[in-house]
Amino acid sequence: MSNPSKSSPVSYDTVRDVFLWRRKKLSLLVLLVSTASWVLLDVYQFNLITVASWAAMFAVTSLFLYGNIARFLRKKEPDLSGLEISEQTAIEAARSVRQSIEEGVRWMCHVSAERELFLFARVVAALWFLSYVGSFWDSLSLLYIDIVVGMTVPVIYLKNEDKIKRFEEWMRMQARRLCDLVDEKVVRRMKNRVAKVKENKVD
Repeated sequence: MSNPSKSSPVSYDTVRDVFLWRRKKLSLLVLLVSTASWVLLDVYQFNLITVASWAAMFAVTSLFLYGNIARFLRKKEPDLSGLEISEQTAIEAARSVRQSIEEGVRWMCHVSAERELFLFARVVAALWFLSYVGSFWDSLSLLYIDIVVGMTVPVIYLKNEDKIKRFEEWMRMQARRLCDLVDEKVVRRMKNRVAKVKENKVD
């Protein structure tokens, strides 16, 4: 058994390195496993329990053969202590999940309570678009798409960060101009008409 205070090799740095392709072999393995799982479960319609059982049988059989061959050849047995998750890592993961939930709740309250029409409209439009896109795929396909996007978009963003930021700034300026135009041409005219109707009723 490893020391509980010792951090596990599976950390947030490892996850970040996988999604940024800094550990190419592990990133490729994650992508291949995700693709194989999606093909088996979604394309060929295998049951999740069946696929999980096959994967477990393959892992157990491989470890059994490897351990017996190592003992037969009088080699050092494989060290599996790196697969253990320490208590510290579990606590950090739970704390990270809690912080993410709290930030999400605060963000929702900020969007709902603040009087920023542009931000509110953008959030509602993004959520509507997400629900519209989600209606075309099942949960498994969406999960696979999320994994593929998560392993491609960050890398593309880091390589083209300056260009993307300039494009975002240009889009933000265009959106603000559009909002100002709508406010000037539509909202103010409606307010003027309402004010005139009220004046006529008073007269």
